[in-house]
Amino acid sequence: MKKAKLVLEEGSIFEGEIFGAEKESAGEIVFNTSMTGYQEILTDPSYKGEIVCMTYPLIGNYGINTDDFESSKSHVNGFIVKEFAEEPENWRLKRKLEKYLNENGITAISGIDTRALTKILRRQGTMRGIITTENLGEEKLIEKAKEAPGLSGRDLVSLVSRKKIKKYGAGNKYKVVLVDCGAKANIKNSLLKRNCEVIMVPASTSARKILDFEPDGVMFSNGPGDPEAADYVADTIANLLGEVVIFGICLGHQLLGRACGADTYKLKFGHRGANHPVKDLSTNRVYITSQNHGFAIREESLLDLELELTHINVNDKTVEGFKHQKYQAFSVQYHPEASPGPEDSHYLFDQFIEMFKGGKDA
Repeated sequence: MKKAKLVLEEGSIFEGEIFGAEKESAGEIVFNTSMTGYQEILTDPSYKGEIVCMTYPLIGNYGINTDDFESSKSHVNGFIVKEFAEEPENWRLKRKLEKYLNENGITAISGIDTRALTKILRRQGTMRGIITTENLGEEKLIEKAKEAPGLSGRDLVSLVSRKKIKKYGAGNKYKVVLVDCGAKANIKNSLLKRNCEVIMVPASTSARKILDFEPDGVMFSNGPGDPEAADYVADTIANLLGEVVIFGICLGHQLLGRACGADTYKLKFGHRGANHPVKDLSTNRVYITSQNHGFAIREESLLDLELELTHINVNDKTVEGFKHQKYQAFSVQYHPEASPGPEDSHYLFDQFIEMFKGGKDA
């Protein structure tokens, strides 16, 4: 395979081999600690603008199937692995990972010491970088890495959100508007399994338009980029508070916080993986969760707001959930639909439905 380099803006250069699309890619380099689920990761819109390093050393061993897509295409800017399986084996296998990456124009590099790379990112924080086959001098490569687009201040939601309204599960008992900030397919599927009609709308949809659907509840999904750059969605949430039951997931959680007056900030290296412990403060129970985010709500900014902290990250004590003390609105930073990851938090969808179920069943 053709030689390639992974170049970080701080000057680190890793040599490996290109697989997937043979083109240069640039973005913010992050790492994910999941042992499985690379297909869901590749197709999760929340990874828009990012080059993802998988810490598990062997990727692609079960190939690509038709069941585990989280959206219709891949969204990562690039993919980094220690080793990829050239001959995958699985009963659901439809095509090889390498072929899928080629078809979707995704540049990937293998043969990288992903452990060393992850240690750099943990120590210094996520940073911009490039994957390239160009044989330039080190200084020029590092300059190109420094010019790669980061995530801070960028509205990436508008790039991944759907453009048209679409309805699923017509005739189901409950009606939920899902505001698509980059929603994973299994959020919609989790609602459909619970007898909900799901109306997916663009992130730019106004509060008035949402209320015109007469929903039982409104959900704000996960999505990519800096929540501060998507304050137009936070404004919509602010106009919906008190009008309808609201549930926010991941970016939706951050935007609900901003709508209520809380601040967000960028984490040093983020939370990306399927093994993050989160404590429910009402029960002291710890759940193992699936996460993918680079920004968080600043806990001290919750003071003097009508918000109650409900969940914290066991590892670093960051905010993982809160609820509004006056209105029917709550959110979590992690992914209750998992995909990939543990199913510990599926109950949150039931909790959401219970909040409006009484009036519907009366």
